[in-house]
Amino acid sequence: MNLLDFLPGYDRQIFQSGREPIFVTLAAYLITFALTRTYTRLARIYGWGSASAGGVHVHHIVVGIVFVLVAGVFIIGFQPEEGFWQLLLCALFGVGAAFILDEFALVLRLEDVYWSDEGRESVDAVAIAVVLGGLVLLHVVPFESAQADDESRWAFVAYVVYNLVAVVVSLLKGKLMMGLFGVFVPFIALVGAIRLAKPTSVWARRFYGPTSSRRRRAEARYAGSGRRWDARRHRLEDLVGGAPTAATPAADGAERDVG
Repeated sequence: MNLLDFLPGYDRQIFQSGREPIFVTLAAYLITFALTRTYTRLARIYGWGSASAGGVHVHHIVVGIVFVLVAGVFIIGFQPEEGFWQLLLCALFGVGAAFILDEFALVLRLEDVYWSDEGRESVDAVAIAVVLGGLVLLHVVPFESAQADDESRWAFVAYVVYNLVAVVVSLLKGKLMMGLFGVFVPFIALVGAIRLAKPTSVWARRFYGPTSSRRRRAEARYAGSGRRWDARRHRLEDLVGGAPTAATPAADGAERDVG
């Protein structure tokens, strides 16, 4: 549809390159998250009520699941051609994804932690999705190769295996961001795989003995830089999503969340 053709570069960089669907999805996702967090923060300040059905508090993740499922069914079942309906379904999917990830911590912990310390995990999930969506928008494609001869194919397979190993090792070492981004930028995964694991990671529990030098080095590193980084990350998360008000979930979900 070339929605924003009045913007410089939009026609060539977004529309003609076929990136408009992912652009609309990402834009709907960001706008919905911003509006949702704005509303829930205002609701917490002014004591606005939450949505409910039959006396049951309805979290907005429920609405998000419905939106994502509806968009997915229509996209898969009807495969709409490029145009209004395709972009509408992309926008619906983006809105639903924002609702879901905004309450990611609730699903992960199976309790209402929206305004607790654990609720920051939702902001982490939203940020990861934004970065991955941005990489897709930029057409940063993992494992892309245009060469076809046998020798090149074997070299490409070796490259893919190497990168997958680096990604898996990074994740096992507790470096979630480096592992995810390393799928698209292999050097990041390699750095994550080489560096010391976090003391609480699966890798450290398996390969770092209780009295080993590697465990002592890992604990020393993350006791200093880890705490400083966590403090900075928490300040940024609180700026985006709102500071937590309780160490543990309160009894009434309506006081902390508006679905």
